[in-house]
Amino acid sequence: MGIAKVAALRSNCIKRKVAAVIIRDKRIIATGYNGTPRGIKNCNEGGCPRCNSFGSSGKNLEECLCSHAEENSIVQSAYHGVEIRDSTLYTTFSPCLMCTKMIINSGIKEVVYNAAYPMADLPLKLLAEAYIKVRKV
Repeated sequence: MGIAKVAALRSNCIKRKVAAVIIRDKRIIATGYNGTPRGIKNCNEGGCPRCNSFGSSGKNLEECLCSHAEENSIVQSAYHGVEIRDSTLYTTFSPCLMCTKMIINSGIKEVVYNAAYPMADLPLKLLAEAYIKVRKV
């Protein structure tokens, strides 16, 4: 989890700094942090209109241009051809619903999180239903 917390410092999101690290066989195989997609102006430079509007948390999420840390770690593993089946994902916040679906479909077997994301009940229930081990540390 310590590495995930350090990776979160790389986030350029002005709303919330989150990172994820995927581990298999005690080795880091992928990392990701939240922020705008590759080649798009960073959130902290005005790249995400939603974040820069200082709107309420949890509102207008469909307008946010930032990719989530879990999403980025899964995408990075695919981009580099690294298999993540049967791995463990460490994330500084519990995953949202969208990221939970990606975690389930990618074959990750365990999710370890540090802080609970607001509105996190359904994602955690889905992970349990998919027989993915979940731990809060």
